[in-house]
Amino acid sequence: MDRFSLIETPLRDSFAQAVRAGLASRPRHVPPRYFYDALGSELFERITRLPEYYLTRTETAILEHYAREFPTAPTVVEFGCGFGAKTRLLFDAFFRARKTMTYVPIDISRRALEEATAPLLRSYPGLSVRAIQAEFEQAFELIPREPSLALFLGSNIGNLDHHDAVRFLSALRGRRALVGFDMQKDEQVLLAAYNDAEGVTAQFNLNLLARINRELGGDFDLAQWDHLAIYDPDASRVEMHLAARRDQEVHVLGETHAFRAGQRIHTENSYKYSMKQIRAIAAESGFRVERVWTDEDEWYAVVLLT
Repeated sequence: MDRFSLIETPLRDSFAQAVRAGLASRPRHVPPRYFYDALGSELFERITRLPEYYLTRTETAILEHYAREFPTAPTVVEFGCGFGAKTRLLFDAFFRARKTMTYVPIDISRRALEEATAPLLRSYPGLSVRAIQAEFEQAFELIPREPSLALFLGSNIGNLDHHDAVRFLSALRGRRALVGFDMQKDEQVLLAAYNDAEGVTAQFNLNLLARINRELGGDFDLAQWDHLAIYDPDASRVEMHLAARRDQEVHVLGETHAFRAGQRIHTENSYKYSMKQIRAIAAESGFRVERVWTDEDEWYAVVLLT
């Protein structure tokens, strides 16, 4: 029996639809899931290694220290697997408890799925992989229905507003879920994480415009756009934007969009949480907080929801 299979869902049309709708909206926006083409995924991997970007190393330290305490299941579903480094930390612990397991990684990037799962299959003979290239909403209809453990790490839930976070978690009911939450902290620490000195986050953000040019026939002049990261204390979130440097017109999908200097395209929110907010989201989604693992500074939390 083949230990690897891949389900692919059509992504190009939804990208075009999202860009068309987002540029016509006010304020203009494009969903952050479209950062992750092949180049975007590579740039994000670079971001995770930057000194300012505390999220990945802090979550990784929690996983390294506590992985043996996490529950396991015959089927593990992971939303946003990336290139799989953190998954290996978990599987080293999971395969101490069981001989076989089915892994269902979900990612918008086919390259990430292939690069993440190939070394896992070599390392764990008892592992079967049923990969899904899809947006998360599409994947809910494709993941196994039997009880399983869902992984939603990397503070991916922070990209969702409260309503969408509740809707996402509600779709996971019937499973246990390990979810990574970035906690509230000093504003300067947050802003540095999204505006690194090397400018990698700026490249990552601007690559969204380059992707529109490559795939949708856009004519954005990237030299006329700036990466902008700001913190909204009322919403407790970091926002990423692309800001026009001068008045300009841009053509995408046969439509013309006029921008004045300083006008923005909103590309990402990253919400930061208190434990009170985490418990409220869990309760509204039909879950309870079973356990919480955190670092000594309480900058980040891995939460088991049941």
